[in-house]
Amino acid sequence: MNHLLKTIMCGLGATLTAFAAFAQSSQPQWLTDTIPGQWSYTSPYNQKLPNDDEWWKTFGDSSLDSLINMAIDRNYNLAAAVKRIDMARRTVEVAKGAYFPTINLNAGWTKGQSSGTTDPVPEKADPYSYFSIGASAQWEIDLFGKITENVKANKAAYNATRAEYEATMVALAANVAKAYINLRTYQNELLVANNHLAEQTKVLAIVEARFKAGLASMLDVTQSKIVVASTKATIPPLQAMIESTINSIALLTACYPQEIDGWLGTPAPMPEIKYGAQLGVPADLLRRRPDIIRAEYELAEYAAQAGIAKKDFLPTLSITGSISTEAHNAKNLFTGRSISWEVAPTLSWTVFDGLARSNRVASAKAQLEASIDNYNFTVMQAVVEVQNATTTFKSAMKTIELTADVIDESRRSLDLAVQLYKKGLSPFNNVVDAQLSFISNQDSQITAQGKALTAVVNLYEALGGGWKSGESDLSARTINYK
Repeated sequence: MNHLLKTIMCGLGATLTAFAAFAQSSQPQWLTDTIPGQWSYTSPYNQKLPNDDEWWKTFGDSSLDSLINMAIDRNYNLAAAVKRIDMARRTVEVAKGAYFPTINLNAGWTKGQSSGTTDPVPEKADPYSYFSIGASAQWEIDLFGKITENVKANKAAYNATRAEYEATMVALAANVAKAYINLRTYQNELLVANNHLAEQTKVLAIVEARFKAGLASMLDVTQSKIVVASTKATIPPLQAMIESTINSIALLTACYPQEIDGWLGTPAPMPEIKYGAQLGVPADLLRRRPDIIRAEYELAEYAAQAGIAKKDFLPTLSITGSISTEAHNAKNLFTGRSISWEVAPTLSWTVFDGLARSNRVASAKAQLEASIDNYNFTVMQAVVEVQNATTTFKSAMKTIELTADVIDESRRSLDLAVQLYKKGLSPFNNVVDAQLSFISNQDSQITAQGKALTAVVNLYEALGGGWKSGESDLSARTINYK
């Protein structure tokens, strides 16, 4: 008993201490300048809408333009994100509703009978019937701002869902662009394989003719057949990847593959690669990333939740009231003798709850600190993603530049090797080496083009927004290549 009393007194002491601390400052003491300033939204969605955010038009590909617009209009994940925004907005309105009293109305008719045998001397049963109309109200006064903190937390959650929508849209447009680039990469690699297969088949015919004339060995024929067979073997995987990529694009654009297969199945050139003159990403561009904005609003939400947890130490002031009228005859319902009413202001203060509130405050503080860590990690991740994208872009562009000359020399080397072989001045293994080198270098260039295009898309995604197609290539908002 003494131990329980001691525990209750400790709890009461903690309550009074918390109240005294709260009187000095209405903000939790751990909310310091490490929390970033808030973004200010001027429209329902901060991210530019597709008809304004035209970064993909720098590629000069009308098919890509159409696919991205289809995805924005039809993608189910994006539609679900919009629904979540509406749900979060409704939650804010629900939280605001706590500012107002809750009023209930009731009306009815009661008929019954009271027992007459419950007293020592039995009496006649007492029947009764009456009409009743009444109203009651409950109202919690926001004396210490607990309701305000709850509204603030829900507003932050609402803004976080808006940032989630923006992040979904950014990722959707980027994923469509990357899938489209992969599709064109595979299709161009398939074209290269088919072209080389045709050339290699011609060389095989020459080798077989020389073998029949006794001018070449069976080893030359075997080597030529191996080259042809190895090129043929690369075609089925490329065809499978093309079909799989079209399926992925169909899923992103919310349509069935057969709806776009005839359109995208026809090979087309790779999109254009445009670039400017100097690499560099301003830090403020990273702050417009939807995931950073979302992390910041989640931080604000948890800060508000911490404030709510601390306000649980304070008293709660509420007012309840009721008014009703009861009468046997309906015509007497509104006479003075039929009306009853009650008003009951109540100040309640929990002085001991087994340290539950203290633990809730500690939990909210830990959640807030974890949110700060998450924010810092998100910013760091954004920097790394931008650096990776710029590094990949520079490397791919350098590869394209170098392989252009290599491809020209590979073509010249192959032509020369075939001519010398026809004249019997060079062994056939020189032709084999030249064939393999030529197709490998062409594949390397196509792969580098795909990587460069994908790096540009990754930059868009890493910076959390696009650029106008008329803004001097990429120099206005993202990288420039030198």
